[in-house]
Amino acid sequence: MALQSNGSIKLGKRVKRNRLSDLNYASRKRNHQTKYTMSEALKVPTAAEFLAQGKQPEVLFWVGCSGSFDDRAKKITKAFVKLLNKAGVEFAVLGAEESCTGDPAKRAGNEFLFQMQAMMNIEVLNGYEIKKIVTACPHCFNTLKNEYPELGGNYEVVHHTQFLKSLIAESRLKIEGGKFKGKKITYHDPCYLGRANDEYEAPRELLEKLDAALLEMKRSKRNGLCCGAGGAQMFKEPEPGNKDINIERTEEALETGAEIIAAGCPFCNTMMTDGIKAAEKEGKVEVLDVAELIANAEDL
Repeated sequence: MALQSNGSIKLGKRVKRNRLSDLNYASRKRNHQTKYTMSEALKVPTAAEFLAQGKQPEVLFWVGCSGSFDDRAKKITKAFVKLLNKAGVEFAVLGAEESCTGDPAKRAGNEFLFQMQAMMNIEVLNGYEIKKIVTACPHCFNTLKNEYPELGGNYEVVHHTQFLKSLIAESRLKIEGGKFKGKKITYHDPCYLGRANDEYEAPRELLEKLDAALLEMKRSKRNGLCCGAGGAQMFKEPEPGNKDINIERTEEALETGAEIIAAGCPFCNTMMTDGIKAAEKEGKVEVLDVAELIANAEDL
């Protein structure tokens, strides 16, 4: 609780209480059927189903709260699942057994709640003897990879762009330019994938395989500007100022002349989409996840 007594509680107080106390950040009623229903709709087997068959999945897909409950992020989840199926990957989800990683609670200074959420997930993951996890959320990626080990959760954790890159290298997935050939695309680096985990190239290598014109923003990679959602900032009121950070970042993206803003994070996707709306560029500039771009290029 040291973080709370050291001042971080100021953020926690401004976050709606149910968003931190609920085990799923989406501020919805915690329904044990929600994620299971989603896995059914996508025809994705659960870890429990693998266990019942005496099998082990090649990888566990950690869907995350956003990918499960947010309507926009669900499209990213579906796109990634389609790519996994096309590549013949034997993967599973936890379904109703997956809870929030605890990332928002930890960033808001509530270490107690974070550890409670993390320990619940670790118990489930270890119970299924999960070895490898892939996720489309850099926040989940960072937490599972870097913060779960000290609590007994030791797994190989990869971001979905890294996993897709490996599938291509293994010739399990082939990508062609398709309808994005020649399109102007700029890529926004998620903080928890880039600066926090030093992964800048996997998303760009995937975009280059679309035969698109990749345009860099004036601040990119290590110098990239945050979208404004990280550190639990997405769940609180904006700080006083002249301009929201997502507006600033969206303006930088638009300056490149790109027709598409590629993202590798559902939080970034939301913030950049809001920026596009504020700039009245809807219908002219799209914000799409890297997985969506690849799936669309393959007409999946």
